[in-house]
Amino acid sequence: MKLAARRDLIDSSGIRKVFDLAATLKDPINLSIGLPDFDMPDELKDTAVEAIRAGKNRYTLTGGIPPLRKRIARYYEERGVTVEDNMVASGTSGGLLLVFLALLDPGDEVLIPDPYFVMYKALVRFIGAKPVLVDTYPDFRITRERLEAATTERTRLLILNSPANPTGATYSEEECRAAAEFAESRGIAVMSDEIYEEYVYDGEYVRPSAHLKEPIVVSGFSKSVAMTGWRIGWVAGPGDLIRAITDVQQYSFVCAPSVAQETALRAFDIDMGPTRDQFRARRDLIADGLLDAGYNVVRPGGAFYIFPEAPGGDGEAFVRKAIENNLLVVPGNVFSERNTHFRISFAASEEKLRAGLEVLRRLREMAATPT
Repeated sequence: MKLAARRDLIDSSGIRKVFDLAATLKDPINLSIGLPDFDMPDELKDTAVEAIRAGKNRYTLTGGIPPLRKRIARYYEERGVTVEDNMVASGTSGGLLLVFLALLDPGDEVLIPDPYFVMYKALVRFIGAKPVLVDTYPDFRITRERLEAATTERTRLLILNSPANPTGATYSEEECRAAAEFAESRGIAVMSDEIYEEYVYDGEYVRPSAHLKEPIVVSGFSKSVAMTGWRIGWVAGPGDLIRAITDVQQYSFVCAPSVAQETALRAFDIDMGPTRDQFRARRDLIADGLLDAGYNVVRPGGAFYIFPEAPGGDGEAFVRKAIENNLLVVPGNVFSERNTHFRISFAASEEKLRAGLEVLRRLREMAATPT
């Protein structure tokens, strides 16, 4: 069968390839997948069961059930973020696709800080727009100078992701303000992916969206309360964009899953403070362990990832050695135009993290030993 040419613009996610490989190993130390290692809270399971039994199993309005949309609006109002409207999407991934389809024409350029979440580049290319990667190495910071250097007359959108996947970087007040002022002075739209907002470990969360006059915000509950399989997220932003992406959803996803919407309404009231504290301790364990072992690494401020430089500077080769030692991590070129780093997910038990650190220490020592 002849497939559309656009199919050749995307490849299977490198993360999924590692995930498939994990299935072939016996009890691997799996620090590869960006998935919370806890189950969805019981009160949310109860809410879902109640919704099912109450018959809330049919199509909803395309943009989402009104109580959930009102709750999303209140959420941003309480945090000082000016958003005119919102809609409920089938996961943040669905939200990303809807925004790109409604906002970008073929040939439009999108600024994406590198390293980046794999889906940004793939989806932008898939719809015929052009991803322009903004190099943020070695500190993973965004600056006006870096953005200016990558901007052309075709630049239409800037994507910000803080806390970030795969680096765990969190942007400062100064960085967010500088990015906002730059984009608004150029007439460039800004989309802030805030899916990891619950996991900020050092001080208060600085929202990129709070510094924008017309932010486009994508978020959801997949990471914060482990609702990854429920496919529930949202997009908040200017009214004309929300109306446009709602129209696109009508002819694509139709609506977000009905029971997931009812459950998400309850999820706003879940206190994730204890889980955040647990992840902060894991962050410290893995970051301190890598630094003690001699790795060049930036301590992440959020999310549940850390992005060390591979000994020898070849991320793929290093990951192959790790896999030979029953440790699963992801090569950095899955998330970047560079092949110098690798990603560790610390959404794993302390026991697994300590076991992974032992392998990483051993590999670092081997790399430092002359042959």
